[in-house]
Amino acid sequence: MVTGGTGSFGKMFVKTILEQYPQVRRLVVYSRDELKQFEMAQVFPHSRYPAIRYFIGDIRDGERFKRACENIEIIIHAAALKQVPAAEYNPMECIKTNVMGAQNVIEAALDCGVKQVVALSTDKAAAPINLYGATKLCSDKLFLAANRMKGERDLRFSVVRYGNVIGSRGAVIPGFLQKRHEGFLPITHPEMTRFNISLEDGVKMVLYTLEHAWGGEILVPKIPSSRITDVATAVGPDCEQRIIGIRPGEKLHEEMITTSDSLNTVELDRYYAICPSGAFRYTPQDYAEAFGGQLVARGFRYNSGENQEWLSVEQIRQQIRDHIDPQFSIV
Repeated sequence: MVTGGTGSFGKMFVKTILEQYPQVRRLVVYSRDELKQFEMAQVFPHSRYPAIRYFIGDIRDGERFKRACENIEIIIHAAALKQVPAAEYNPMECIKTNVMGAQNVIEAALDCGVKQVVALSTDKAAAPINLYGATKLCSDKLFLAANRMKGERDLRFSVVRYGNVIGSRGAVIPGFLQKRHEGFLPITHPEMTRFNISLEDGVKMVLYTLEHAWGGEILVPKIPSSRITDVATAVGPDCEQRIIGIRPGEKLHEEMITTSDSLNTVELDRYYAICPSGAFRYTPQDYAEAFGGQLVARGFRYNSGENQEWLSVEQIRQQIRDHIDPQFSIV
């Protein structure tokens, strides 16, 4: 099951599963928008993909969600309210979906014989300064704590945390593409930076987690950063970059691993793993030895402004062509 299955991630995840795992017995798209489900069913119809099912429901509704989880082995939890300004203006709505909804997922998994849960998080959950980030941090804590509640069940809860998804709804690049014909692009702050990941890489990370996760860890990808001014130059090189100021709840730089996390963080080949703190069934050293990784230095942090890998203007343009608009041109 994929919660929020009609969103940007959900559609790419469903596409990948149907292409790479045609033997899947059942693939449930769970979301609350009937129009988006109808539109998605035109692309992935049941007549062509017999495994797929479309369930209308809200993760706020625990009873409905539990009913939908019958005979489900794996849950990918992608449903969330994620727009920072909307969360600041509608705080309880964000809490109901991102926190109470997460608890509903956990309780259904515990009660319905689910084997594995992977929850999607965000860089804004690390040292959060806005409500959205705070709710996702709370959600992360709930999922990690669930590993201590499962008793003797064969069940693992893990979290994946990554940055801005290129081309997802509400992301900066689609917004710039819409506005570039107006002759100016709004820049919140000239020094602002962000982590960037493609939908495909986000899906690959979830699939890696399904195969390798022990439960209780937060997996973080090694991904490049970009400067907001470079993004604007890539989209509209002749546009005025108009400074509008940082919006409420925004950071200058995003952080995915804090210095406090460094004590429990293991560096792997493509990812970092933040292991559980305190008494748990494994230690960060156990994790490092099992996966050929190493503990990071004490005081390490992973910050978009201090990243070692950066996207150039031309690389950003190529990503737009690869992931948003194949016909993109600056002419």
